[in-house]
Amino acid sequence: MYFSSGQNLDQARLGILGGSGLYNIQGLENIKELKIKTPFGDPSDLLRLGELGGAEVVFLARHGRHHSFTPTQVPYQANIWAMRALGVRWIISPSAVGSLQEQIRPLDMVIPDQFIDRTHQRPLSFFGEGAVAHVSMADPFCNALSRLVAEVGASLMPEGRQLHRGGTYLAMEGPAFSTKAESNLYRSWGCSVIGMTNHTEARLAREAEIAYASLAMSTDYDCWHSEKDNVTVEQIIENLKANAKVATDIICESAKKVAELRPKSQAHHALKDGLMTEKDKVPSSTKKKLALFTKPYWG
Repeated sequence: MYFSSGQNLDQARLGILGGSGLYNIQGLENIKELKIKTPFGDPSDLLRLGELGGAEVVFLARHGRHHSFTPTQVPYQANIWAMRALGVRWIISPSAVGSLQEQIRPLDMVIPDQFIDRTHQRPLSFFGEGAVAHVSMADPFCNALSRLVAEVGASLMPEGRQLHRGGTYLAMEGPAFSTKAESNLYRSWGCSVIGMTNHTEARLAREAEIAYASLAMSTDYDCWHSEKDNVTVEQIIENLKANAKVATDIICESAKKVAELRPKSQAHHALKDGLMTEKDKVPSSTKKKLALFTKPYWG
């Protein structure tokens, strides 16, 4: 049986949203590629259900396996809905970021704990069309899952490279990189890294009651560093390749830990106190679209 809401955490799966340079994951075995229809359109690609280190996981390339979607065009709602339809209740999101701080060097990794959102063309909710929900985003990443990934990652980083725990992820619209003025503004705000995708995923994952953690892979110093060249796609791709092996090792070991510990998260009950509209006032078409998440509360 492939489909499950994952309401029972003992049967839930881990999801991996692969970012730039991570269009598949080495070591995934017994793969079944699934085409999932969602009320929010088609996901970025086929979802790959398989086993990683003995743990059952679902992998999806957020930009498509041929990198066909810009950060704005990624079908975020469909991706998260499809993950939840396959019983995913934890997501680890490896993604490329630029460093906004000297101590976060290229090829370092960061497990951020906060966001600042500067996007402006994204669907930031599953709700609307007669149904309103307000979920808490005070702590946008799952503390338990982030801690698990950080502990695993710290033990696997190669000599000379560091994994940083905590920090603020600045989410920009893209697809162009920052201006120097923007990059320095974000530095003055105390931001740690800059990327284009994770905030949108984290917001939707919280509404879908999925615990979410980011494995942010530093590829460059954005464009603020006076002693470094401005960021180029060639540089990013080169560093992404260098990061891919380490990221895969971290994900594989984290998958084993998630399968063993089944970490509970506040995200798993995010809608309990967040649904504002009385269920009998919600249009039937909207209720049907949202049933995957709201059935425990609306019946």
